[in-house]
Amino acid sequence: MRRALAVALACCAAPLIAADDQRTLVNPVLPSGPDPWVVEEDGIFYYMSTRGNRLAIRATRDLARLADAPEQVVWRAPASGPNSASIWAPELHRIEGRWFIYYTASDKAADDDAHRGIWVLENRAADPLKGEWVDRGRIATQRPGIDGTTFTVGNTRYFAYSPYVGPDSVIAIARMENPWTLVGKEAIIARPDQAWERQGGRQILEGPAFLRGPDGGLHIAYSGSACWSDDYALGLLSAAPGSDPMKPASWHKAPRPVLAKSPATSVWAPGHNGFFTSGGRSWVIYHANNAPKLGCSPRRAPHIQEVTWSKDGMPVFPVPATGRAPAP
Repeated sequence: MRRALAVALACCAAPLIAADDQRTLVNPVLPSGPDPWVVEEDGIFYYMSTRGNRLAIRATRDLARLADAPEQVVWRAPASGPNSASIWAPELHRIEGRWFIYYTASDKAADDDAHRGIWVLENRAADPLKGEWVDRGRIATQRPGIDGTTFTVGNTRYFAYSPYVGPDSVIAIARMENPWTLVGKEAIIARPDQAWERQGGRQILEGPAFLRGPDGGLHIAYSGSACWSDDYALGLLSAAPGSDPMKPASWHKAPRPVLAKSPATSVWAPGHNGFFTSGGRSWVIYHANNAPKLGCSPRRAPHIQEVTWSKDGMPVFPVPATGRAPAP
């Protein structure tokens, strides 16, 4: 469903800011980086993205200089087996003093939607670039799917992903017993029932990313439509503070994309985002193309912009743009 990925990088590096201007960055922050993810821990930003056959982390204290941070490979796909191909959408999470990487994979012998799933690695070192990554196996989801993520509400940890249901990709959620084990039944909380979610010849919701509002509201951004369409974009599900995330009725879908293509600012097919918090502010990282009809290639590059909040506790997304922007 997603894309056939080459792993070659684009030919040139992203421009960097002047040394005396540490509060701005230049988008895109790298020339290549589908499915980007950032988490901040103790003043260090850790970055990951789809690399196709491996998992790699960059670490930096200045996201404006992400291109200067060396990429360190922490895991490579095995030569064969159920997680030997299409290593997509890695997410790095710090949970109860341990590091976990969630990633999508399939079998090199049967690299298709029916064989896709989400795997987990664990590292007990304080620094995710050190220590040993232990394979915790495939998460036992009810259906094949992609793009796993995890978050907490109250004292409960949840897992969200994009399973295949007939011709559709949907957003489903389940409770977790621990960071690699689900408990109870899954609940489908969103389906591709809007016209903008059905562009490119497929009806797709994927890449759920959780964001907590300043009032305790719950928000899940997701990518809609086929990634090879220029109309690939971000949608938003929102639930009121105190809602049960497992109840589909808790979630209300924004009627239109919250972050969509902007030819005026040279951005097409923005999607597959992550959120992170730094300096008391909320940030979104997403990939996008810099020209139309580029599809799902490694040319999709990571952009970072601030998300602000309305008076009623709703996230306000920026116009996707290239060029200089405030830095975390």
